[in-house]
Amino acid sequence: MDQLVNFLNGIIWSNALIYLCLGAGLYFSIRTRFLQVRHIKAMVRLLFGGEASDQGVTSFQAFALAVAGRVGTGNIAGVATAIAMGGPGAIFWMWVIAFLGAGSAFVESALAQVYKQEVDGVYKGGPMYFIEKGLGMKWYAIAFAVSTVIAMGLFLPGIQSNSIAVSVENAFGIGPMITGGIIVVLLAAILFGGIKRIGRAAEMIVPFMAIGYMLIALIMILFNLSEVPRVFALIVGSAFGANQAFAGILGMAISWGVKRGIYSNEAGQGTGPMAAAAAEVSHPAKQGLVQAFSVYFDTLFVCSATAFMILITGSYNTYDGDALLFEGLPGVEYGPAFTQAAVDSFIPGFGSAFVALAIFFFALTTLLAYGYYAEVGIGYLFNKEKTRQTVITITRIIFLGSVFYGTISTVGSVWAWGDVGVGMMAWLNIIAILLLQKPAFLVLKDYETQLKEGLDPIFDPDKLGIKNAGIWKDINARAIAKRAEIK
Repeated sequence: MDQLVNFLNGIIWSNALIYLCLGAGLYFSIRTRFLQVRHIKAMVRLLFGGEASDQGVTSFQAFALAVAGRVGTGNIAGVATAIAMGGPGAIFWMWVIAFLGAGSAFVESALAQVYKQEVDGVYKGGPMYFIEKGLGMKWYAIAFAVSTVIAMGLFLPGIQSNSIAVSVENAFGIGPMITGGIIVVLLAAILFGGIKRIGRAAEMIVPFMAIGYMLIALIMILFNLSEVPRVFALIVGSAFGANQAFAGILGMAISWGVKRGIYSNEAGQGTGPMAAAAAEVSHPAKQGLVQAFSVYFDTLFVCSATAFMILITGSYNTYDGDALLFEGLPGVEYGPAFTQAAVDSFIPGFGSAFVALAIFFFALTTLLAYGYYAEVGIGYLFNKEKTRQTVITITRIIFLGSVFYGTISTVGSVWAWGDVGVGMMAWLNIIAILLLQKPAFLVLKDYETQLKEGLDPIFDPDKLGIKNAGIWKDINARAIAKRAEIK
């Protein structure tokens, strides 16, 4: 099994995918005139705009759901893995893919809003929907939906639950079987409540967990302020092979930085659009900008917090294949233990428990997002409501089984399968948004034009010549009525 997963990763995560992710992000950034910089104020403002409806959640709930999927164990264990396998320079490439990925995130999320539809009384959307409606390629849409169900339902949950189990056992000595049982019960209680309950849970948990985590990181940085220039120099120098200790793994720094960056922020993977499509907004660009900001939030804030805690305290090991290039933690396996040791070195006896708690909340909300994404895939594949609900129930049970299995599996195994899941979705989604880029650029131009006219933008697909976006007729009617009320 290990040979199979390593073989698959060798194909999926070849240099071609690394260049595709970086190239697509750069291309979309240039074509949108670096909207991730120009519209930064609008991103924050739109984050708290909009209202929920019977069909959709608020912009912030959709943002929280997307962040729930993005801010997970990848921000702690994933960052540690990137440093272990690619050196400190991998963090720089995580920043690069986050900055460029914000452009990709806008495009894919705006497209998800354009082509969303109502399923079982709520908005559903994502790559499978915009591939079919925008590109007219049903087989391609089915392929993405199937890959989503497999990745979100089987391959990726184990990473999150495994990190919870490892960190909890390190901190409290609680066995994986008990931890797995607790996680499954909590997830089942929320997942079986549907998107509304998932959105409310994410809305409550995500801000709390992220702010608390970054606050501890900020305190550690402030108390070690003199070390910050050295850490920046280490990250940048290692990213370009200038640091002698890590010069031999420059290619690994780029590879692991991009790989873990995409796993963490999900820009281009195709999951963010599924959360974006659930929002009730008057114009697709609004949620596209909100989702672009979620990429920043994930990598530039939360991932950077982990990286600085680890690097400032020297709590990491870096490998060159089998050789050890740097040993800051003798005998410690890469993963949550790096971050636990870092915080412990600053506040003895506190780090293990704090990081275990952070991972628990991070990973729990990510698992909720995974469960929702798998259901979006099922919702697309099965048209008959009775059949769809039956398959969703079965999928939830399999998903919970995957979560439990992950708690008792090995770190290397769950991460390897997770990489397969992320990679196959990224290949399919990035190619799709490159083929279907025109509507996204039209949406952005239309949004900016209406802003210049002093209007709260309302999307009219017919005016822009965009077909198969019929759901916007009803949305427009509500938006126009609201605009009239304001006047």
